Amino acid sequence: MNNNQPIGIFDSGIGGTSIWREIHHLLPNEKTIYLADSKNAPYGQKSKEEIIALSMKNTDLLLEMGCKLIVVACNTATTNAIKELRTKYNVPFIGIEPAIKPAATNSKTQTIGILATQGTLISELFYNTTQKFQNTKIIEQVGHGLVQLIENGEINSLEMTQLLHSYLQPMIEANIDYLVLGCSHYPYLIPQIRKFLPANIQIIDSGEAVARQTKNILKDKIGLSSKETNTPVFYTNTNPTVLKEILENKYEVEQRDF
Repeated sequence: MNNNQPIGIFDSGIGGTSIWREIHHLLPNEKTIYLADSKNAPYGQKSKEEIIALSMKNTDLLLEMGCKLIVVACNTATTNAIKELRTKYNVPFIGIEPAIKPAATNSKTQTIGILATQGTLISELFYNTTQKFQNTKIIEQVGHGLVQLIENGEINSLEMTQLLHSYLQPMIEANIDYLVLGCSHYPYLIPQIRKFLPANIQIIDSGEAVARQTKNILKDKIGLSSKETNTPVFYTNTNPTVLKEILENKYEVEQRDF
């Protein structure tokens, strides 16, 4: 590996661009290659074996493109597959998992909410994390349907509003003071979510922490890029329209089969 090779990022669709934004903001000189595996979204309803196979497929493609480090910008893929990825491949991996620790540590009501996919909430890694905070009540909610609506460009739809209300209201009634977003798609829902939550409830996602960890690993193991400018590269295996819109039409998106 050399320091000017790209960072590879993959997700089960467009949601991981929320992680890409944080990495690009912190490391603007790094070239990034992003894979949106929208054809197989959402990962959260698939078996562990399927998630591992999809994660390996994405990793193989990013390594073929010369990536020096892989960011698994998907909570479900991280919690179900990162152990296997680190065992099989000789490249650094950065995972993303729900930010339970800062929420539980700082909660005044000792009650926090987590909105995530089914695949994340039933994973062994998520279970092991929550067991460290048994003095905190954790209200878990599967975000059925949210990823599909985001992938379809329906963030501000009536159906999205109704789903969010049904998912968030029980958490509000349970007196949470932190809401953890356990899916990289969900930061795009923050403006919608804010409409439902009282002002005292803080929203936490993992984007900044992943970007900082990416920088630290690069500095320690490979080195930061010495180039001054690098244009991000985006690939999707479905219609690129929604991904382009999420990126505010600032970048080209290539559709290819993978």
